[in-house]
Amino acid sequence: MSAEPVATPATAPVRIDVGQADPYAWLEEVEGSDALDWVRERNAHAHATLAASDDFAATEAAIREVLDSDDRIPEVSRIGEHLYNFWRDAAHERGVWRRTTLESYRTADPEWETVLDLDALAAAEDESWVWHGASVLRPSAEELATGAPWRRALVDLSPGGSDADVTREFDLVEKRFVPASEGGFTRPLAKGGLAWADEDAVYVFTDFGPGTTTPSGYPRVVKLWRRGTPLADAVTVYEGTADDMYIAGRRLRTPGFERDVVTRSIAFYRSETFLVDAVGTPAQRLTKIDVPESAEVGFHREWLLVELRDDWDVAGRTYRAGSLLAAPADDFLAGSRELTVLFEPTPTTSLVGASWTRHHLIVNVLDDVKNRLHVLTPPELPAEPGAPWTRSELPVGGELLTVGVRAVDAVESDDAWVVTTGFLTPSTFSLTTVAGPGDTPAEAEVLKSAPAFFDASGMVVEQHFATSDDGTRVPYFVVGREDLVRGGTRTAPTLLWGYGGFEHPILPGYSGTTGRAWLERGGVYAVANIRGGGEYGPAWHQAALREKRHRAYEDFAAVARDLVARGITSPEHLGMEGRSNGGLLAGNMLTQYPELFGAIIVGVPLLDMKRYSHLLAGASWIAEYGDPDTDDWEFVRTFSPYHLFDPARDYPPVLFTTSTKDDRVHPGHARKMAALMLDAGKDVTYYENVEGGHGGAANNAQAAHMAALHWTFLRERLA
Repeated sequence: MSAEPVATPATAPVRIDVGQADPYAWLEEVEGSDALDWVRERNAHAHATLAASDDFAATEAAIREVLDSDDRIPEVSRIGEHLYNFWRDAAHERGVWRRTTLESYRTADPEWETVLDLDALAAAEDESWVWHGASVLRPSAEELATGAPWRRALVDLSPGGSDADVTREFDLVEKRFVPASEGGFTRPLAKGGLAWADEDAVYVFTDFGPGTTTPSGYPRVVKLWRRGTPLADAVTVYEGTADDMYIAGRRLRTPGFERDVVTRSIAFYRSETFLVDAVGTPAQRLTKIDVPESAEVGFHREWLLVELRDDWDVAGRTYRAGSLLAAPADDFLAGSRELTVLFEPTPTTSLVGASWTRHHLIVNVLDDVKNRLHVLTPPELPAEPGAPWTRSELPVGGELLTVGVRAVDAVESDDAWVVTTGFLTPSTFSLTTVAGPGDTPAEAEVLKSAPAFFDASGMVVEQHFATSDDGTRVPYFVVGREDLVRGGTRTAPTLLWGYGGFEHPILPGYSGTTGRAWLERGGVYAVANIRGGGEYGPAWHQAALREKRHRAYEDFAAVARDLVARGITSPEHLGMEGRSNGGLLAGNMLTQYPELFGAIIVGVPLLDMKRYSHLLAGASWIAEYGDPDTDDWEFVRTFSPYHLFDPARDYPPVLFTTSTKDDRVHPGHARKMAALMLDAGKDVTYYENVEGGHGGAANNAQAAHMAALHWTFLRERLA
């Protein structure tokens, strides 16, 4: 099968220089006829070279079998007496929102009741709806006492998978949308949302017309909208500035601790939180929570939590970045700054999550990218200022496993859902009751276990550390057959995955598709925990921000070299992949370290870093990358792959993937870079899915097709 690139001879090979006309700017017209003609031509080439073989068809079928399997774990959320789940399979391409009881869920074959069928809705409305989630209104204590059902839901639906979506009120009892003619809440298509205030009012943050959105297209105004009134009559609660990133509002409805909250996201990692009194009335008053803009705050009953991204000097004490602090909310709002430290990072630990149950706080900590869970129980109030919280352990998890915990119902219960997963360990979904100090911890009840979708016999998982250019230890995981991971063959086809941005940690997780398409077929899979991510807390992230971005790329290159030094693989057999911010990583591996790789996959990427802040949601990422319209361009240009490309240089084969419906990262990034490289005669494959949004696929069929393209490309180029 031929895999030769097809170069488009529209222009001679060029380098992109700032100040000169961009010859590929026409590809930024997302729905432009010329641009879509180009996309169709490139897609046809991808199918002719990658998708025409029996091997591709077999890979696609194997992946689709995993994605559609009835043996997958249906993760659930408790809403009233029911457990709700959203599910896609071969019979439900768009998916169904369904519910069952805990008793039925415990059985091998639960009885599911369909609440909303998206395939039927899409067919009836001739729209490619993609599920974006639902928010259900908790009935008042008085309603619950009378046995009133949980009835009112706000359902978010996206056409084709874009970030822009609509919100419609849904009746869970009658299982139907509530039309506007009956007073139902309906939000038109835009980036934004609705959030319940009470049964007859919602917070609405959306596009209200010119001047009401941020430069990234997100809402900058939040209003209170009362049932039975036009959206145009909604009362403004808060209006941000023209340069803000996102404004939203919500009501915390814990009985006895109801609070109205407005959040003003100024930029990534900078925000303000306000409590609102007498919301929507002439007497309305906003009170700002007095914490650093880089901190995150949260409420639970009597308590205020503060998570720090930077050091905080207050009341004669310095609290370290990465710490989690607590205070009685009323005392803090009255001016007290007596804070209890619930977690303080060490050189190897970071906080990755904190989840309240009714009486306890579960703290999820990473120690060298391995989970540890602790239970913290607050003192009864009133208590002495700074009174300590008691600590116990939550006995779940295991070595090199990722553990996720969330409350079943933080208002009423100390029960928690627990998910465990590992590279070679299929996921389990369990129910446990969190115990306080002195109580015997309950053994977690395993409700569902995923099957093994691939044969992992003879395979191992190891964690290693590479040394980056500045001496920093960079952890990474490597998975595969023992003889390949430890045997020093130097020929194992190896895929190295990375992200390295936005304080997002990459943790072990089971993937039946990776196992079937890659590991079972003699491939090695590695994950690099480079700076820019959140594996070691905010300091690990901040070490690769803006002018320090190069450190993320140096880290990734160090891991690539370490895989070779260990004898696992060699550059001609080593591939890498990244998506979104990871696509920017992949673009920089391509242009700055091409000698390290035999193939590169660049997914839904940022690549033109001179234009990124003017394309779709790009302006919201200036805090991460810098502002290319200022002197920041001097360092931004050093990691702009579109401008680093040299037509005279040799590059490994590259696959670009994106989505026409991606309204977060503009598809023009991938289009322009692919066209630039094709005109220079490079080995480029390009595929653009017409749906899918930033996730790349709107249903399992599209996801399987995209994944099969990826794995087939890697096998052909690296084997």
